[in-house]
Amino acid sequence: MEKNIPIEAKRFKKVREEQKYTQHSFAELLQIGTTTADIERGKTKLSGKAVMELLLQFDINPLWLFGNSFNQYLNVNNGDVSPQVITIDKEENETILLVNQKAAAGYPHNVQDVGWYDTLPAFNIPLPEYRNATYRGFQVEGDSMLPNIRPNEWVLGKAVSNISEASDSRIYIVVLHDSVLVKKLQKIPNAPNKVRLISLNSEYLPINVEVKNIQELWQVNSKLSFGVDEPSETILFKQLQQSMEELKGQINNLKQ
Repeated sequence: MEKNIPIEAKRFKKVREEQKYTQHSFAELLQIGTTTADIERGKTKLSGKAVMELLLQFDINPLWLFGNSFNQYLNVNNGDVSPQVITIDKEENETILLVNQKAAAGYPHNVQDVGWYDTLPAFNIPLPEYRNATYRGFQVEGDSMLPNIRPNEWVLGKAVSNISEASDSRIYIVVLHDSVLVKKLQKIPNAPNKVRLISLNSEYLPINVEVKNIQELWQVNSKLSFGVDEPSETILFKQLQQSMEELKGQINNLKQ
């Protein structure tokens, strides 16, 4: 009976299993009824709507689905996450814009508004690390990236042009359609249309986002901190113990 099942039904089932959906939940997701059982058995033909949803939600290549291509995935939006606007100074050098917490709330909605960027402070850093690339600074809100990045600190990010260039386990500034997040990025196996965003603070759960919902991506390469914490009591106590041991050693040397 397995031999009589058409290739599109077998590959449809393969996609469902790779994405870890039940037959019921997958049918619900694709809006094609209550279960995918009949499709996977070859009793019901794969509808055009199902093919379209597989393409939109999982980048599944329709030609692969019907056995006419070796490429399972077809990246519809090409993963473009490059900056929408670049700013320059009077000497035509690129500047680094600073986006504070208040501005970050409106950033996703003004990402293509050239005039809006004029309201943001901009500067240059005359260091080789900040040449030949586009950088932008964002002020961090919340404690989800503790202990590495504290609330109100600033992170500077280097522009990423395509999601394929992003590296696993690096920290990024992720500009979505409704928010700006600073998270560690992780690619999801067999799901090129999604990435997982992870907080360093274990109290926050990871979240999965679709690549098509990412407007811009900036790889964090440095941060700006203001104010240095005083040494804790534990550190001061250890320093005092070390000084006492050194003093004892000097006294013992004098006695010899």
